[in-house]
Amino acid sequence: MAEKRMITYAGLKQLEEELQDLKVVRRKEVAQKIKEAREQGDLSENAEYDAAKDEQRDIESRIEEIENILKNVEVADEDDIDLGTVSVGSIVTLFDYEFDEEITYHLVGSTEADILNKKISNESPIGVALIGKKVGEEVEVQGQDATFKYRILDIKR
Repeated sequence: MAEKRMITYAGLKQLEEELQDLKVVRRKEVAQKIKEAREQGDLSENAEYDAAKDEQRDIESRIEEIENILKNVEVADEDDIDLGTVSVGSIVTLFDYEFDEEITYHLVGSTEADILNKKISNESPIGVALIGKKVGEEVEVQGQDATFKYRILDIKR
């Protein structure tokens, strides 16, 4: 059995909506593209047919990927979370000693991580270091070339 991965409720809803869209909307769209391409005749040199089949393969692959993720997730029950400690679902404000600045991250499950939107995985080095910590505590995170030091300033939901 695969290891359970943590996910926030919002992340679960997003995956479920994407899966529904792929199954209901995108499958029909690509089936129509394939049908139209077939009607053009010779499939051996039909770029539209090849592109539609590639798109169909990508959609089916993503559906399978999402279904596998959903089989092995555990939703972080944000109602049961101790607001005094960092956990999946927490929005954590840190003081970064190296850059002498405050940064805020949303700690999410690994399937939701998106560093460009300040969503970091609970399985990332910084996520692992933060889990269970309280406001005022300092954490050190070993990077590839250096150790980074942070102080937890605030924890929110």
